[in-house]
Amino acid sequence: MAVASSRLDTAIAELRDLVAFDTTSRNSNLPLIDHVEAKLVALGAVCERIPNADGTKANLHARFGPAVDGGVILSGHTDVVPVDGQPWSTDPWSLTEKDGLLYGRGTCDMKGFSACILALAPAFAAADLKKPLHIALSYDEEVGCLGAPALIDRIMEGPVKPAIVVVGEPTGMKVVTAHKGLFSLTVKLRGREAHSSLVKDGACAVTHAVPLMQYLVDAAAKMEAAAPADSPFNPPYGTLTIGQMHGGTALNILALEAEFASLMRPAPWDDVKAIEKGLRERAAAIEAKMREGAPEARIEIKVRSDVPAFAPEVDGAAERLARQLTGDNSTRVVSYGTEAGQFQAAGLSVVVCGPGSITQAHQPDEFVAIDQLDQCCVFMEKLVRVLEG
Repeated sequence: MAVASSRLDTAIAELRDLVAFDTTSRNSNLPLIDHVEAKLVALGAVCERIPNADGTKANLHARFGPAVDGGVILSGHTDVVPVDGQPWSTDPWSLTEKDGLLYGRGTCDMKGFSACILALAPAFAAADLKKPLHIALSYDEEVGCLGAPALIDRIMEGPVKPAIVVVGEPTGMKVVTAHKGLFSLTVKLRGREAHSSLVKDGACAVTHAVPLMQYLVDAAAKMEAAAPADSPFNPPYGTLTIGQMHGGTALNILALEAEFASLMRPAPWDDVKAIEKGLRERAAAIEAKMREGAPEARIEIKVRSDVPAFAPEVDGAAERLARQLTGDNSTRVVSYGTEAGQFQAAGLSVVVCGPGSITQAHQPDEFVAIDQLDQCCVFMEKLVRVLEG
């Protein structure tokens, strides 16, 4: 089934507008939010912004249909990753069409999904919806899903509570029912410099960082061992890596400072908080030892991102709906993270399904196939009929 050509043409035009906004996470997304909100308000949507602390960015929640509980959220993020240093052959901020593909930053991840929402918005507005259709657009997903928690809290605190969420990350319009999470932290140690022969006169930050890193290495091994035999993930276990480490000024000086950063991609069964708790307990004991020679010594642990894993639901309403709309009955999970786990933690039924391939995300010459936008528009047209009852 092909979507009406006018609808698809509109989606492409909307995508052209969205790509032109440089919403790299370091930038404000407000110009794009202004653009989208104006379009939705003109169609009669009830809209609310949920800004960040300094007002430089905002989430957007919009609703079509009656003010009753239930209904579906179409969820996307507005930010994109940088193009710095990437060898693009097209202008990343100008949509370029070639051989059935649409090139530009964010075409796949994930402005294509938002463009389809805007293309179908007139249909949402005109439909006799029995249950509401919500639109949730967040900021700073690419740097740790930072905007979504406030957006989700506001939606769930509001008078109209949805039931189902479709997160439109690129899945080739196939149904994804689980993914790993994302948890990252930095550990900074400050000791006292001294001559390396006089170890009691100082506290070597690098030396004391080693057992903390070893704790995480051991935790990674335990995560691997804990994976069930039927795990669908690749690799089948949650992972934990130490990707950065710095410290010291010379081989014969006790290091004043040391720092390392760790990234965990936990599977749904991994206990992230227990690992963090164990690290903090180990750090407290090491800090006390450091202070024997340097009372000013300290260890600081800072969580940079905490995105929960998305677990499979037993007879999940979102999964049933997505399979009904796509005809996809295969079992599929992914190892990358999305905001799905955050919605799920709020008690909502969630599925991930959107246009494009994750292999294109974050790449130079990022693209989405026009056929994928076609399928996404069909998905949303069918969703309207479901919500009309």
